[in-house]
Amino acid sequence: MDRQKTDQQEMDQQETEQHQTFPPSPAFSRTAAVSSMEQAEKMYAAALKDPDAFWSQRAKALDWASPWTQVCDWSNPPFAKWFVGGKLNASFNCLDRHLASWRRNKAAILWEGENFEQRTLTYQALHARVCRFANSLKSLGLKPGDRSIIYMPMVPEAVVAMLACARLGVIHSVVFGGFSAESLKTRIQDLEACLVITADFGLRRGKAIALKENVDEALKECPTVTNVVVYQRHSGQSSVSAAMKAGRDHWWHDLTAAASAVCPAEPLDSEHPLYVLYTSGTTGKPKGVVHSTGGYLTQVLATMQWVFDLKEEDVYWCTADIGWVTGHSYVVYGPLAAGATVMMYEGAPDWPKPDRFWEIIEKHRVTIFYTSPTAIRSFVRQGEDWPNGRDLSSLRLLGSVGEPINPAAWMWYYKVIGKERCPIVDTWWQTETGGIMISPLPGATPAKPGSATRPLPGVVAEVLDDKGAPVKVGKGFLVLSRPWPAMLRTIYKDPERFKENYWTRYPGRYFTGDAATIDEDGYIWLLGRVDDVINVAGHRLSTMEVESSLVRHKSVAEAAVVGAPHELKGQAIHCFVTVKQGVKEDEALSSALRQWVTAEIGALARPEKIIFVAALPKTRSGKIMRRLLREIVTTQSVTGDTSTLEDYGVILKLSQQGKEEEEIMGERK
Repeated sequence: MDRQKTDQQEMDQQETEQHQTFPPSPAFSRTAAVSSMEQAEKMYAAALKDPDAFWSQRAKALDWASPWTQVCDWSNPPFAKWFVGGKLNASFNCLDRHLASWRRNKAAILWEGENFEQRTLTYQALHARVCRFANSLKSLGLKPGDRSIIYMPMVPEAVVAMLACARLGVIHSVVFGGFSAESLKTRIQDLEACLVITADFGLRRGKAIALKENVDEALKECPTVTNVVVYQRHSGQSSVSAAMKAGRDHWWHDLTAAASAVCPAEPLDSEHPLYVLYTSGTTGKPKGVVHSTGGYLTQVLATMQWVFDLKEEDVYWCTADIGWVTGHSYVVYGPLAAGATVMMYEGAPDWPKPDRFWEIIEKHRVTIFYTSPTAIRSFVRQGEDWPNGRDLSSLRLLGSVGEPINPAAWMWYYKVIGKERCPIVDTWWQTETGGIMISPLPGATPAKPGSATRPLPGVVAEVLDDKGAPVKVGKGFLVLSRPWPAMLRTIYKDPERFKENYWTRYPGRYFTGDAATIDEDGYIWLLGRVDDVINVAGHRLSTMEVESSLVRHKSVAEAAVVGAPHELKGQAIHCFVTVKQGVKEDEALSSALRQWVTAEIGALARPEKIIFVAALPKTRSGKIMRRLLREIVTTQSVTGDTSTLEDYGVILKLSQQGKEEEEIMGERK
């Protein structure tokens, strides 16, 4: 009875907080780039009235070698062209244009390794390294239009490699350093790359990850690759030794030793592909998302200024790996084009202690912190003592990216990390969109915990029902109704798949694949992927809704919800739950959580099973791998690529746990 009373009080408090709005503080708004809703509304109206003029003005913030003759060519949808006829270079815009001012001596990258090694590169120093490496690539015969694979740890040289390729017009594809040799191979083969840039090893949780070994294994079936450049970590850090193949493999330091630090940037057509980034496909074959140069750079620069309210003195930290699109747009191209000081960290967020992120913020006086909801929920589980033990007073803005953030996690982030003074920008976007599409403007937009709020100026987003009719208030599917500069141009070598995947469900509109709710204020609440839906007795329930309900409970740190086969209902709800420190995992709590979800959502959402686990299976970027959980509840086994898992032992324990429960159920029958 006491537990029920406490839970009801907790539920009432959560309900109040979820529907509360948090306007920007007057102090923040006073100096913000967008300082009021009145100013924001004028931007929205201008973009709707004349999108070409609106985006043309944004593009002028870049340095162009030649002007464009047409802003947007949408004559052959869904294949867009932006800033037609214009020429520019992404590397020039990230580096050279800053050298004529005091920024040349400004820190471009503050880097810290997991082993506490530190390096600082000014814009001038970064420019010199990029030019030397670009000249080294020229010496290997690389030219505009060639394709390269970058398979690197989170070290400054990974950024150097990206910018050097961009400088020459070499199309790069960054492959996350946690991917297996098999995953690397499929990407090299699809891209028909002639160059791989890698390192002998990376560091993760005190262990050396042998990257060059994976490259050698992958290249056994990749005949297009003629050159491999290997960055050597400092000697003595690892027992890993890289085998070098004569004539193909080159040490980075040997190649760049005599290279000139002068390398003019190649003027490239606005539509020249800057990079191809592979993302998971429903067929299992990764799809290569193609992003251009001019349109992409225009939008990521604009969003850096609008969403993060960037100031010259800021120390900006996006915790994403460069292997993901967030690392492309908001670790490299967006921040460096804006002249920011970028914090980079190679390693786990809780290594060697759970306060590693907070220690970095304290040490480097980070002002803008952009991380994932999954990371935030893991911090919740560790408790408040770790962040409270560090000085986080330098922070002035917090951000969230990667998946919808639960209101409870939002509130913890706001109270514990931001001390109720930092605005939170909860951002929605995708690999395919290139840049942030829906987000608060931190100096203007009143935030609601759990909502990404409204589309940014120049972005036209709608929530549609099954028949394509706009939903004024309620649930539906999120679409984008107008082209935008940073949009993907196609799927590499597969334009038909591009049309089929994104443009056929709602003709003329881009189908995001996400379910969403729109409220009476026009605020959008993301519910997760359309695939993340459980069909219980003919009723569709979003896994995000159930997860959000669970983590609002005072005892729950994280939750992942999947559908399991059920002979009567079709599917039943199985919930994997980690609890906060000091909470007892027992049948009483399991029953309380079932009642909690039922009270919050309805009887249909009542979980069939609450499974208490020590940890959830996550990628090294912090995302929960729900696919593996679905396999466990369906087959008690795991198949497919698990190379991106942070800790494979987690999934082994869960799989064994599932088998043991299945055996017990069998004995009972």
